[in-house]
Amino acid sequence: MSKLALVFPGQGSQQVGMGKAIAAERPEARQVFEEADGALGFPLSRLCFEGPEEELQLTENTQPAILTTSVALYRALASQGVEPDFVAGHSLGEYSALVAAGALRLDDAVVLVRNRGRYMQEAVPVGEGAMAAILGLGLADVQEICSQASDGEVVEPANLNAPGQTVVAGHAAAVQRASAAAKERGAKRVIPLSVSAPFHCRLMRPAQHRLERDLANVTVSDLRVPLVSNVDAAWVRTGAEAVDALVRQVASPVRWEESVRRLVDEGVDQFVEVGPGKVLSGLVRKIAENVRVASIEDPNGLRRLLAEVTGV
Repeated sequence: MSKLALVFPGQGSQQVGMGKAIAAERPEARQVFEEADGALGFPLSRLCFEGPEEELQLTENTQPAILTTSVALYRALASQGVEPDFVAGHSLGEYSALVAAGALRLDDAVVLVRNRGRYMQEAVPVGEGAMAAILGLGLADVQEICSQASDGEVVEPANLNAPGQTVVAGHAAAVQRASAAAKERGAKRVIPLSVSAPFHCRLMRPAQHRLERDLANVTVSDLRVPLVSNVDAAWVRTGAEAVDALVRQVASPVRWEESVRRLVDEGVDQFVEVGPGKVLSGLVRKIAENVRVASIEDPNGLRRLLAEVTGV
């Protein structure tokens, strides 16, 4: 029996116009943006649809923008009767997945992730942290490189994205040392990432503590469908488990490859990325063979998926 997992991005094509087409065409999607605007007390929808781009790129705006766009696309899909067997999200995407699973209210989620973005930005002064993608080396090699390159600073695997694709994060100088060592060890490519902070490493612990206090004041219900947490690729079914995972993920690596494999082991043979961009679709294809992969980031993507699912 075919099983469907919806996966939600934590990053994407954060471009002006994100979500505009689906909101214009689908009333349930438009309502999501209206709910987010009300919860935040400012017109996030206008920022998503019209910019300015430099303001949209600020982490505290980017995170609620991606979440709101993802949930709007999900609501449009759900309105057509398509519901997943499982959900998962990459980093921030876990909040979108929890909204889709009925565990987290949208108005709570957008406020949480706006604060999350601000806390993560404020945890490390601008310019002191960095991230880099290392392609073509195994995780064990990357871990050893990080250990040797730290020299009293922090540099750690932050995103375990796919075979031979690991992102490291930490102090800028330590990330530079690890990047040079990775090239010497034979990495195919080392790509410095344009990010505002070194996410998913120990330097984010101040943000983790602040977010934990916020989550303690929010109601998180048990999930309608199971979620695979990205912090340890474990099943989450209760609200308490969801909160624990959200807290721990801030300063811990995203175990995306393991999460996808866990879903495949459970019988998932179709993955649909719901949100701006197609990053997760590409990663799933690298991780799992013999699964169908699709993405929805606009009305055309929605129509293509519905045609595939319904045959219409």
